[in-house]
Amino acid sequence: MADTKRLWEMFRTGKYDVYLSTVTLEECPDPKRSQLLDCLEQINYTLVRINNDIIEIAEQIIEMNILTKKSYDDCQHIGAAIISECDCIISWNFKHIVNIKTIRGIRAVTNLKGRKPIEILNPSVLLESGE
Repeated sequence: MADTKRLWEMFRTGKYDVYLSTVTLEECPDPKRSQLLDCLEQINYTLVRINNDIIEIAEQIIEMNILTKKSYDDCQHIGAAIISECDCIISWNFKHIVNIKTIRGIRAVTNLKGRKPIEILNPSVLLESGE
C-alpha cells in the first residue's frame, strides 16, 4: 500500500504519463469504482478506448497461450498499452501480468507485430528506478 501511495504521488506531480484502459473502469465494481474515479480526478491521464487493434492483440495473446480466455480483460489492458506505445505496464497482478511467462510472451507479441517493446513491472520496481 505504501508503494502504491508513493507511485500515485508521482502520478499527481506529472512525473509519468498515465494511460488507463476503459476496461479498468468497466471491471471495477462499486464502491471501488467510485473510489477509483475520485483518485483519477487528482491526476492527468489518457483514457484508452478498446478498439479493433487492441482486440487483435488480446486475441493473439490468448492464441499464443500466454494467457487464457479467462484473463481476457488483462489481455485487453496489455493490448491497450502496446497500441498506445507505453514504455511500461505497472501492475500488482503477479498471477497474470507481472510474471516471466507473460513478460516473455508479450516480448514475442511486440516483436511479431513490429511494435515498440514494453516493460512489465510491479510498482516497487518503478519506484526504485524513478527516485
